[in-house]
Amino acid sequence: MMPSIRVLLADDHAIVRAGLRNALANLPELEIVGEVSDGPELLQALETLHPDFLVVDIHMPDFDPVPEMERIRHNYPTLKILVVSAYDDQTYVVGLLAAGVDGYHLKDQPLSDLQFAVRKILSGDRWISGPLINRLVDRPQTVEHTSATMLTERQRELLRFLTQGYSNRQIAYELGLSVKTIENHLTALYRVIGVGSRLEANNYALRHPEVLSTPGYERTQTEVVTQAQTGLSVLVVDDNVRYRTQLGKLIGKAYPAASLYEADDCAEALQLAERVRPELAFVDVVLPEKGGIWCTRQIGAVSPATRLILISAYPDREFRRMGLDSGAVAFLDKRDLDAATVYQVIEDVLNSRC
Repeated sequence: MMPSIRVLLADDHAIVRAGLRNALANLPELEIVGEVSDGPELLQALETLHPDFLVVDIHMPDFDPVPEMERIRHNYPTLKILVVSAYDDQTYVVGLLAAGVDGYHLKDQPLSDLQFAVRKILSGDRWISGPLINRLVDRPQTVEHTSATMLTERQRELLRFLTQGYSNRQIAYELGLSVKTIENHLTALYRVIGVGSRLEANNYALRHPEVLSTPGYERTQTEVVTQAQTGLSVLVVDDNVRYRTQLGKLIGKAYPAASLYEADDCAEALQLAERVRPELAFVDVVLPEKGGIWCTRQIGAVSPATRLILISAYPDREFRRMGLDSGAVAFLDKRDLDAATVYQVIEDVLNSRC
């Protein structure tokens, strides 16, 4: 019998690791030898467990993706590395491929594709998720055309602080958040606008002052109340900008009169929920800090009339049960959220008004 291929999973969300583990369990030649949730744990596990294959989300605490991947590739030249990430920024993907990873898989793709990706890499090939290929082939030379609508309200706020010279500690104080949370938000902001540092972000804002403006759908509280009487207020909570954009388009197509609000973490979602009192909220199970199930419960507490829908790229029976116990009326697989499904969800909300 051939020895098993030793696999190490690295992701800071337990539910994602569970989804990865369940998907890879269908490949009998693999043996999951460990799971880690941050950079230091990953480096220690590589040294002690000697895995053959690393499946890693490089957006983890205390982990600088490109330099760390270059270091890992140098120290473990035979290690197979598959990045599994929610981020599809071309510059970021190219940087990691250049650093020596063997594949880049998007989290919102089918789990069967993940299994195929692993087999391809084990056979000596490289892997890139289908939606990325054309974008990489046709990728622009710069990312100078980032629109203000790609940024959340929190990200624009952070960018304003950077242009004013605030330190991370000062920003944390102003927003009432931890320094670590601010660091995570800044990392996400840098990815969206395609920069790698505070200085580059500040220079980007100076070149593109329009990114500091507020889109029309983000109203004052008085305007929100007026709109809510004639339209539908919808909150989308997900730390993946790309997915929020996709879901926003589906919502707009299903109900053009909807007012859409976005949050990339629970703290921002609670602020919006308390101010807007949305009629409908889509909340991703995997969120920074305490996760989407906790977030759902908190939104329900501050806005009891909100119809809460939990969504996940890695549906799990136990998390489904916990989600419904937290006050969600439905737990949906992200892959099932097409225009027809979103339309039906909105119809249910509108019918409940009667």
